[in-house]
Amino acid sequence: MHRLLCALILLGALARAESPKTASDLLNGQDLVAWELVTLPRTPADLAAVCTYQSDGSLAVAGKPVSYLATKISYENFRLHAEWRWPANAAKNSNSGVLLDIAGGPANGTAWPVCFQMQMKLSRAGDMLPMNGATFAEKLSTPPDAKTPQLDRLAGSSEKPLGEWNTCDIVCHGDTIEVTVNGILQNKISHCTPAAGRIGFQLEGMPFELRNVRLTPLQAIDPSYQAPPANGSR
Repeated sequence: MHRLLCALILLGALARAESPKTASDLLNGQDLVAWELVTLPRTPADLAAVCTYQSDGSLAVAGKPVSYLATKISYENFRLHAEWRWPANAAKNSNSGVLLDIAGGPANGTAWPVCFQMQMKLSRAGDMLPMNGATFAEKLSTPPDAKTPQLDRLAGSSEKPLGEWNTCDIVCHGDTIEVTVNGILQNKISHCTPAAGRIGFQLEGMPFELRNVRLTPLQAIDPSYQAPPANGSR
């Protein structure tokens, strides 16, 4: 029954997914109508109290409660550009992540959905985590029974010093996800399940800032790209 429910959730996310037709800013500097804050029932919170725009248009994210931001729309076949910054005095265990192909809500008694995470944790940006049953073809860097399965990044750390802006460019094409951090290719996974879903950012207790969160159609970065049939697999 559990496997059947998971399969239905994944199929539902795929059926609803949109391939962007034009470039768009997911953070418009004015409101957060395109987003929701997904929390556990025991830690409800108001989105406006947790995330506030600053005078320069960046978004200050409180980091609490443990939860995640998620777009209201599911996407497939896109490039996501996002920039984040930790405070200059950030704690060494500061942690967050970009969530991709979010299917459903918090799963398996955790605060996190079925999805893939591009790690933003200090010193580990670019690692990829299959979360709550999400799968990909590449062999994990962690043991099979690891509590937190992970595929390590391809290169050494390409993160900027604390207080400086980092950038990631994530291309979701077909059933592959390719991750670049500050211009360095750091990961690539294939045969991903789920293969579509919402986009999000983790709140794991530490404050950070976001800006320039943008979606670009794949046609804009690769003119030879051919979009799949409507509601088809990525």
